[in-house]
Amino acid sequence: MKIAFLTAGGIAPCLSSSIGALIEKYNDIAPNAEMIGYLNGYRGLLLGNSIEFPDSLKTQFTTLYDFGGSPIGNSRVKLTNVDDCVQRGYVSEGQTPLKVAANQLVNDKIDILHTIGGDDTNTMAAQLSFYLKENGYDLTVVGLPKTVDNDVYPITQTLGAWTAAEQGAIFFENIANENTTSTRQLIIHEVMGRNCGWLTAHTAFDYRERLKKRTFFPELLINQEKWDIDAVYIPETDFDFNSECERLKKRMDEKDGVNIFLSEGAGLETIVREMESNGEEVPRDAFGHVRLDEINPGQWFAKQFAKALDAEKVLVQKSGYFARSAKSNEQDLELIKQSAFFGADKATTGESGVAGLDDDHGQELRLIDFERIKGGKPFDVNTDWYQSMLKEIGQ
Repeated sequence: MKIAFLTAGGIAPCLSSSIGALIEKYNDIAPNAEMIGYLNGYRGLLLGNSIEFPDSLKTQFTTLYDFGGSPIGNSRVKLTNVDDCVQRGYVSEGQTPLKVAANQLVNDKIDILHTIGGDDTNTMAAQLSFYLKENGYDLTVVGLPKTVDNDVYPITQTLGAWTAAEQGAIFFENIANENTTSTRQLIIHEVMGRNCGWLTAHTAFDYRERLKKRTFFPELLINQEKWDIDAVYIPETDFDFNSECERLKKRMDEKDGVNIFLSEGAGLETIVREMESNGEEVPRDAFGHVRLDEINPGQWFAKQFAKALDAEKVLVQKSGYFARSAKSNEQDLELIKQSAFFGADKATTGESGVAGLDDDHGQELRLIDFERIKGGKPFDVNTDWYQSMLKEIGQ
């Protein structure tokens, strides 16, 4: 038996741990299996770049639990975007990326392919599996759902999201201390989340839960109110800008500072419309996604609020790379192991799909058909903990 691993898309605090967990399980159920990793995601598959896992990794798999990122590299490549693959030099003119990738799997004699990624990654894997079966090659593909956004249908909880929220909270614990550097300071914490506000919401929740456990000294300038959050803006919820300016202006006057948690996708449509109306080109990646790091929503919001709140200093800080690059925390690692062990068991019986908690079946751990996997799942703003938090901060 020969097993291949591939991680793709943006990194998340689960990639290294997921490979480690899969190896741990295969030590029990297929100890003699050959294992390889395609380097840098689908790019490595297209170019035939892979690395053989040494036997020593089978005994030292726990090392992978101690690292973030991916031990075999990542990339953003869409097999159905032929022009992009040709332009990057991954395939030649006239070649079909899907066919090139499929042929590489056949040439490498792969029996099981484990893809660890979001909806795009696993959709590509499904297309590979279908293509090969139509051409007489039986490849088992089992994906694991990773994304810090937690926005994949019908997955209840994607791998790495809990860790990213916790790390974002830790990040802001340090940034919040900047409130002591000036009066009337506006601090905006920009959190990842293109279309889904779960990460921003849960980062804010985790931060406030950690805040409640700290001891403050209001006799000096260490007042809990100055460290607390005043607003949380996510893509799922619209807000009246003028009303929020009025509310936050009062907060600024009362506590001499305002802290905002902002999802990078909040207000994105407004920003894109403004750019297009000004004749500016909107930067997009191979999947057609707007390049948020180039548009910089945090700075755009900072300009809007700074004048309205009479802010003397404005600070915009992004926790994205800090949060997504962490190693898995204990909560995530437990879910990763459950999903990986389950996925490996299913793979050895020739079943394909994505191993994850299924919203449509009572959040049971199941092998979910690839056709049911899709992105764009919104955060449920009626979630109890979220509504309680908004009430507590007066939003």
